[in-house]
Amino acid sequence: MKLAIDMLLHVSTHKGRWVYFFLAVITAFAAFQMRLIQIDTDPENMLAESHSARTFHNEVKQTFSMYDAIVVGLVVDNFAKGDGAKDDEGKGGIYTPENLAAIHKVTNHVLAIEGVIGQDVMSFSTVDNIKQSSDGSLEFSWLMASPPETASASAQLQDSIERLPLLYDTLAASSGNAAAIYIPIADKNESYRIAQDIRAYLANVDTTGQWHITGLPVAEDQFGVEMFVQMAIAAPAAGAMIFVLLFLFFRNWSLITAPMIVAMGTVIITMGALIGMGFTVHIMSSMIAIFLMPIAVVDSVHILSEFSDRYKPGENAGKVITQVVEHLFKPMLFTSLTSSAGFFSLMLTPIPPVQIFGAYIGFGILLAFLITLTFIPAYISRMSPAALNKLQVALHQNEEADNSKGNSTLLKRTVNKLRYIALNHRALIIAIFGVITLVSAWGITQININDNPVRWFKKDHEIRVADRALNAEFAGTYNAHLVITDTNESIDASKVLNEAKLPSSLDEWVEQTQATINQSDDANKMSELAMRIDDALFSNLNDDELMALESLLQVVDAANGNANTFQQPAVLKHIERLQAYLDTQPLIGKSQSLVDVVKVVNRELRSGNEADYALPANNRGVAQTLMQYQSSHRPQDLWHFVTPDYRQTLIWLQLTSGDNQDMTNVISLVEDYFTKNPLPQGLNYDWAGKAYLNVVWQENMVTGMLESLLSAFVIVFVMMVLLFRSFVFGVLAMLPLTITITFIYGLIGIVGKDYDMPIAVLSALTLGLSVDFAIHFLARAREIYKETGSVPDTLDAMFDEPASAITRNALVIALGFTPLLLAPLVPYITVGVFLASIMAVSALVTLLVLPAAMVFLKRWVFKGA
Repeated sequence: MKLAIDMLLHVSTHKGRWVYFFLAVITAFAAFQMRLIQIDTDPENMLAESHSARTFHNEVKQTFSMYDAIVVGLVVDNFAKGDGAKDDEGKGGIYTPENLAAIHKVTNHVLAIEGVIGQDVMSFSTVDNIKQSSDGSLEFSWLMASPPETASASAQLQDSIERLPLLYDTLAASSGNAAAIYIPIADKNESYRIAQDIRAYLANVDTTGQWHITGLPVAEDQFGVEMFVQMAIAAPAAGAMIFVLLFLFFRNWSLITAPMIVAMGTVIITMGALIGMGFTVHIMSSMIAIFLMPIAVVDSVHILSEFSDRYKPGENAGKVITQVVEHLFKPMLFTSLTSSAGFFSLMLTPIPPVQIFGAYIGFGILLAFLITLTFIPAYISRMSPAALNKLQVALHQNEEADNSKGNSTLLKRTVNKLRYIALNHRALIIAIFGVITLVSAWGITQININDNPVRWFKKDHEIRVADRALNAEFAGTYNAHLVITDTNESIDASKVLNEAKLPSSLDEWVEQTQATINQSDDANKMSELAMRIDDALFSNLNDDELMALESLLQVVDAANGNANTFQQPAVLKHIERLQAYLDTQPLIGKSQSLVDVVKVVNRELRSGNEADYALPANNRGVAQTLMQYQSSHRPQDLWHFVTPDYRQTLIWLQLTSGDNQDMTNVISLVEDYFTKNPLPQGLNYDWAGKAYLNVVWQENMVTGMLESLLSAFVIVFVMMVLLFRSFVFGVLAMLPLTITITFIYGLIGIVGKDYDMPIAVLSALTLGLSVDFAIHFLARAREIYKETGSVPDTLDAMFDEPASAITRNALVIALGFTPLLLAPLVPYITVGVFLASIMAVSALVTLLVLPAAMVFLKRWVFKGA
């Protein structure tokens, strides 16, 4: 190992131009890959494509022709509640000719946008009014074929909507203050373009209310656009902040340019590799540049700190930097390995974007270590003597100025205060941090696991404003789909025909019928058989043939009645009772199913009175209502709720909250209900929809992060024992990590901050960087003790250059993340706040707890050192 390091340093200090050349070529090639960048903010991709929940979700979308939807809402606040309004005045709110004309106009524009599934757009002007006509027959007419021109006509429209439970509180708010347009889109990745098109059009539409646009597809796609902008701003801002901090520490522009080149090279090469290998940039991988920028300069700061202390004017810079790197190589190697191990552990999680994030951050840390080992020596060895002398003059002038004034720099004053506390109040330090750790451990039990893509924006963002406004008015803009499936074995039409006892004279008919059945879809085979029998009964048959076919038709009709599970009133009654229960739950704004379709049509078929808003008494009555519905302007809507074979049905739940925690509670409510009220034999249920998928991936994330953290903890501990060849030193090295992680996550639980994806991955950074400080502290303490042989002298000396270097690094990393606090996106702000906190806490624990612990354990710590 030493021979390899010597050769590497020799090449760096004597062939510096080659180091520059190779770094420039690799960086340029990586930068060229950036043109291939693809942004991905789809939460579905938090699950592997083969994951059962994701597979079922996609099957449901295809089976029931479900699409991701944008919700456009108009909200006004001048609705006259009650029935006291005069006929010529109407009730106001959205039910005015002006507002209804605006809704009609916007709907027509939406229908013309490329990428919109026009036949499934839901708006006042695209849905049916189902009512009984004056002659008693069922009538399907457009709810708003043209906008009403009078207030009384507008009020009549409102009365019609209030009789249609499928529309009430979905397209029209019960308050009368809001109307919505549901816009299904073919590709959710086009939602931002479509939303921007609609926003531009709405700006020129006059109404008495406020337009809003929301929906998870819009939130996700909008986040992707703003994330891309944030990537271009945050990393350079972090770099600028680090550059300023380094200048304050070293007072030499030429010298501090080197670590900035290391950081930029690391970021560009890592991101270029990620993009060039075909990976999309997700919310986590978008933060790679932000994470790597401060981390990449850590080793450089250690090297520059020691070089600045060691170098004297006239000395050979190449030799000095070689000595410095050789001296720091082992702790730098192990800190890089432990830091990368923390991030590589994320590859154990079952979340693909987190795996990619961990892999490339880990790679970036090791890359930064390699670039630091080669580029920093090459750069410093090629600095002119004049520049190096200028460095020393600047540093010494600052020290002399501080000494002449009887004071010191803020950094030195801070370190001296920590020295006094650490060396004079050891028992108090142990007691305080012990209490803090216990309280933090309790805080961890209070952590609230939750996420919601809409909350990725600040409260005043138009997406958040729209989300609050529309969910306050309607049953909910978040969707979950409860799918019930008949798993009983389906009846085989071919088998029924073959087993029928038919006269031989019908053999040719049987053969033709079998061929026809075999060409039909599985869902239609029994219906096709019934139609063939029915047709045959009207042909010339003898008595034996007639009796045989009539008997067979009875068997087929009975089989069809049993096969069409979700045409059976008894089964639909189960769903009706379930919906009645769900609709009483505060978390659920509304539920819709095949039951609602059947009851509305049945009411209008019979009398039009609310007394007949009920399920028919038999299968034939249910079948009749569904057949009538298929003569409407939107017959395809039926297949959003049931499959053509009536063996699978979907219940659409509208939720006013997209929080994973709320969806989890809804799942529990349904589980409890079915425990007390089991479904009929052979019927099973499962979940689909974006709200449910978010719950699944977050559960996987929590479990995966815990497993990865524990495995990484064990790996790092083993590495510490190997590094120091001491079990005691290994334990000491893990102290800052353990206390910091416990404190940070305990604080999250105590203050009530939701445990979401950005928070989850911070454990990897905490693990790596907390151990970084501990390694440098313990390694230097062991070296100084070998020189002094005195524990007090060793600890006192530790608060000179070593403590200053640790404090510098903590400040560089912590303050390097502060530009994130100005980001418009909440996950970036969260990362900025907690990373700065992690650095401050881990540095403080290292400088206060480790000295105290080393004194209490000095019999074992310094034994044989």
